[in-house]
Amino acid sequence: MDIQLSVVVPLLNEVESLRPLRDEITAALHEQNINYEILFVDDGSTDGSFELIQQMHEEDERVTAVRFRRNFGQTAAFSAGFDHAKGEIIITMDADGQNDPADIPTLLKKMDEGWDVVNGWRANRQDPLLLRKFPSKVANSLIARSSGVHLHDRGCSMRAFRNEVVQELHLYGEMHRFIPEMVHFAGFSMTEVIVNHRARTVGESKYGISRTFRVLFDLMTVLFLRRYGDRPMHIFGWLGGITAGLGSLITVWLLGSKLWGGLTGGMDGFHAIRIGDRPLFLLSVLSIIVGIQFLVTGLLAELMVRTYYESQNKPVYRIKQLTMNNEQ
Repeated sequence: MDIQLSVVVPLLNEVESLRPLRDEITAALHEQNINYEILFVDDGSTDGSFELIQQMHEEDERVTAVRFRRNFGQTAAFSAGFDHAKGEIIITMDADGQNDPADIPTLLKKMDEGWDVVNGWRANRQDPLLLRKFPSKVANSLIARSSGVHLHDRGCSMRAFRNEVVQELHLYGEMHRFIPEMVHFAGFSMTEVIVNHRARTVGESKYGISRTFRVLFDLMTVLFLRRYGDRPMHIFGWLGGITAGLGSLITVWLLGSKLWGGLTGGMDGFHAIRIGDRPLFLLSVLSIIVGIQFLVTGLLAELMVRTYYESQNKPVYRIKQLTMNNEQ
């Protein structure tokens, strides 16, 4: 039996919410006339979550699971879910009960319009203002301005994907926060719909305000990969040229000053102007060295990029559709 829909649920120590969540997903999909699976990804839980999932699997074979040997993080959990999902459509959601499974039909209906990805928008978010909503709003605004991907809510885990999309999402580190950017950069169509967001009733949040600061570093990585991932020399060469050029200009100015002193004051004037122990001279030498290092780094990065693409025969493009004549 072909699976048409996979509901991927990453979790960490959410034993109290799993059975109610399974029941709600089942109820939401009861009248959809669709073959589905509920794929729980256990990210190293220690509270008996996986044992409960096994029990639910015995009760309903549509419940499946991936269990990590230890805690690898939410990005790894999403990646494992995408790798093992069998459905043509994949829906992701949190395990804490704050995402409402009743919104799944809404996401599916929007997907029927032809979108590749549908993002959930928590218009009435039920989270603490200072610890969750305000940092999230700041990060959302910063990412939108930097990446050009404008969404009302890029942090909602409630999303629907076509399977071909998740195959293009190579997640690592903590890149799950930038799934909308990765989808956009890959050229897939994307929209968002308002979804219900509920207050947490059991368990504790696994995330704090500290993750907001890590977003800045991940954002720099995403932007670099997007703009210069296949042409790193464009940025390293630019930085190297400016830095080495600045150092060279300072050096020329210092030498010109010394020569001018010799022309106007003779040998006494020439020797009177000392440049070897001046801070500007040290700055010029340092700038030239740093500039050369940038250039060498760019060349090495270019070699690595070419090795990456050519050794794996990876294309530098993505095709959406072909219209061609069939030739024998």
